[in-house]
Amino acid sequence: MTPGLTVELGARSYPIHFCADAGAALADLLRELQAQQRPVALLTDEGAAGAQAEFVARTFGAIPRLVVGTGEGSKSLPVYGRVLEFLAEHQVSRQGVLLVLGGGVVGDLGGFAAASYLRGIECVQIPTTLLAMVDSSVGGKTGLNLSAGKNLVGAFHHPRAVHIATDFLATLPAREFAAGAAEVVKYGLLGDAALFARLESDPVKPHRTELAAVIRRCCEMKAEIVRADERELAAEGGRALLNLGHTFGHAIEQVTGYGAYLHGEAVAVGLAGAARLSQRLGLIGAADVARVERVVAAHALPTRLVQPLPLAALMAAMQHDKKVRAGRLRFVVLRRLGEAATQGDIDPALVEAVWRELGAA
Repeated sequence: MTPGLTVELGARSYPIHFCADAGAALADLLRELQAQQRPVALLTDEGAAGAQAEFVARTFGAIPRLVVGTGEGSKSLPVYGRVLEFLAEHQVSRQGVLLVLGGGVVGDLGGFAAASYLRGIECVQIPTTLLAMVDSSVGGKTGLNLSAGKNLVGAFHHPRAVHIATDFLATLPAREFAAGAAEVVKYGLLGDAALFARLESDPVKPHRTELAAVIRRCCEMKAEIVRADERELAAEGGRALLNLGHTFGHAIEQVTGYGAYLHGEAVAVGLAGAARLSQRLGLIGAADVARVERVVAAHALPTRLVQPLPLAALMAAMQHDKKVRAGRLRFVVLRRLGEAATQGDIDPALVEAVWRELGAA
């Protein structure tokens, strides 16, 4: 069994549990909450509710549940309102706990609903996608998208616990698994050269016994970064490093209306963009860029825009990135493969040149 982790945040520390099947651990949790007479509700998405129908029925029984649509469209103010009304309708009190089962979208949505309903109730994250397991379920960032940009509404609200069960990945569509692999590659690039080399020689795949260890390593890295810079306040580096590839990726998602690309697919193109920008800054060489793009492609992910997008629209979307300071963009760049840094005051002409290489028109 893969050993657990603790996200160390003093009084707000919480465990990450790893197992093949989360049913037994969740059954213990539900018995504990029932004994304490604490109301419980379940939020999930259509993908998880369908793929894990037997698990949901067996584990959660008659617990009130709300099923929302899959995709970034659910990280919206109207759907957020539905979640709040659902909690109120079922009289979930301040002692209540919201269980959130699904991918990164419903995790962000449920986390923000828990953060704001009655000024904050506990939540438990139960990620069912690779992307949510290695990234979005850990760290306490919750949020919604606006038409102006990605994750512009949100709160820091850490879960009571995270339950990661690799059995969920057996039913994950290949495209969704690949999207999660983009975040795994990101971790190797930003802080673990050995992990990157491992992915280079042996791309991550479902049904592999090594997968649990890879997921745990990603969570371990994120937990350490969050411990050191919980609210992304470090002047340089810190939690912002987790956004490697995301400044490009979020712009792609916004310009395409959060529908054409899965989040991980946009991040994959963003990783190629970050590598190319790093090369233009003289930090890494062409051979390193080629290695990044080979690893991304080996995980069935794009390294270029699928279709040309307007350069002006992509550059404008970047201005809504949360890392903008005093009107200037900051990027996460690669000092080498396995070490990232934040850098500002980058000539926009360099960014435009990278976008053109990625297929912008």
